[in-house]
Amino acid sequence: MRKLILNLAISLDGFISDEHGGFDWIVGHGDTKNDTSDVFDFAEFLDSIDTIVMGSKAYEDVVLTNLDTYDDKKILVATTRALEKRDNVEFIQGDVCKVVLALKEKEGKDIWLYGGGILAEPFVNANLVDEYIIGIIPTILGRGRTLFKGDNPKIDLHLDRATVTDGISMLVYSRKSS
Repeated sequence: MRKLILNLAISLDGFISDEHGGFDWIVGHGDTKNDTSDVFDFAEFLDSIDTIVMGSKAYEDVVLTNLDTYDDKKILVATTRALEKRDNVEFIQGDVCKVVLALKEKEGKDIWLYGGGILAEPFVNANLVDEYIIGIIPTILGRGRTLFKGDNPKIDLHLDRATVTDGISMLVYSRKSS
């Protein structure tokens, strides 16, 4: 079965974007002193997925501004708005979790739950995320948009991998078996 993977960056104080949705702060800090020999390879991650699930704001901010980057991926956009259509994009209105669960049963590569917090919340609450890949950026934003909206169930995770590159810690967790 395909895995649903939540992969995103957070600030040290737990924000996934600044107050205005910006993420220009998601960069390394030129500090290689603590780099690990094992390095998280984002290109390798992208090669392991064939589908990206995102909200409409992420679609507008990321896909429409980087038109060539995701051409070989199927993109599912959870939205109630009319947005600019592309050949590899499907808009989902209604129960996005149900659509993704059905997709997990089909043949293919893994599925990237791109986020943000509003989109991720029902997947986290239903314990549907198979793997969490979290990049911790060495920045304290002070305020912004959070990943976890609160009122989530307790979910035990297993740390599968930890790497550091350029001051950024990458933590890969999987759901613990019950």
